[in-house]
Amino acid sequence: MRLTLARKKIVWAYIFLAIPIVFFAYIRIYPALFAFQMSLHDYNPLAAEQPYVGLENYDKVFEELGKDKSITKSAFRNTIAYVGLGVPIQLCLALFVALMLNEIRFMSTLYRILFFLPFVTSTIAIAWVFRMLYQPRFGLFNVILQMLSLPQQPFLRRPEQALPSILALVIWQGMGFAVIIFLAGLKQIPRTYYEAAEVDGASRWHTFRYITFPLLNPSIVYLLVLQTISFLRMFAPVIAMTEQGSGGPLNSTTTVVLRVYREAFQSFNMGYASSLTVVLFAMILGVTIIQLSITSRRIN
Repeated sequence: MRLTLARKKIVWAYIFLAIPIVFFAYIRIYPALFAFQMSLHDYNPLAAEQPYVGLENYDKVFEELGKDKSITKSAFRNTIAYVGLGVPIQLCLALFVALMLNEIRFMSTLYRILFFLPFVTSTIAIAWVFRMLYQPRFGLFNVILQMLSLPQQPFLRRPEQALPSILALVIWQGMGFAVIIFLAGLKQIPRTYYEAAEVDGASRWHTFRYITFPLLNPSIVYLLVLQTISFLRMFAPVIAMTEQGSGGPLNSTTTVVLRVYREAFQSFNMGYASSLTVVLFAMILGVTIIQLSITSRRIN
C-alpha cells in the first residue's frame, strides 16, 4: 500500500520524534524506575547480594520522620523552610526589579545582564565566595558590621543563622532568571491597557493590581512551579558552604538531596537513599499539581 505525501510526512515525524523519546526514557524514566526498584531492596553496591525487603526502607523513612532529632526529619524540615521562605521572597524581589527595569531606557541592557549574570555563574564558585564573605573577623560582611559599630555575626557557624545565610545566596543567584521571565511577560502586555487606565485616572497601584498582575499570571505560574522544584532539589550551595559538606551546624542546613547523597555515596545504603528519592519525587509531584491547580486559575 503506497502512502500519500501527507501520510509519509506523518510517519517521518513520528520516526524523528521517537529518537528523543527513547533517549529521554533511557536517561530519565529508566533511572527513576530503577531507583524505585532499589528502594525495595537492601541495596549495597559493595555486597554480593541485594536482598528484597519490600517497604522496609519506606517504614524507616517515616520512622525517622517521627523522631525529634533525626537527620532525615531535619532534612525534610529544612527543605520545606527553603521552599517556604525562598520562593516567595525571590519572586517578589524579582517582580519588583523587573517592574523597575521595565521603566528605564538608559543602560537597560547592562542592568539586565548584571542581574542575569549570577544565574549563569557556577554555583560552587559563588558559594565559596559567599563562604569567604561570611567568615568571622575578616569576612567582608563582618568587617562592614564592625565599621558600623555593630556586633559581628557567626553566620554559617550558628544553627539559627546558617540556613538564612545560605538562603540569601540562593535567592540572589536565581533572581536574575525570574527577572528575565517577568520582563518577557511585561513586554507582552499591550500598552493600550495602561493608556486606557491613565485616561480613567487609575493610580499606579490599581494599574498593577488590575492590569499588570493578572496578565502576568502565566509567568507567575511558570516561575512558581520551576523555582519550587529548584528549591526542593537544593544541594550544591549547602554542600559547598558547610564544613565538609555536612549540612551543619547541627544539621540546620541539610536538605533531602544532601541526605540522599550522603546515604548513597558515603554510607553506600542505596536502598534507603532510593526510598528518600521516591518520597521526594512524590512531594515534588504533589506540590506541582497543587500549584498548577491553584495558580492556573485566572486571577480576578
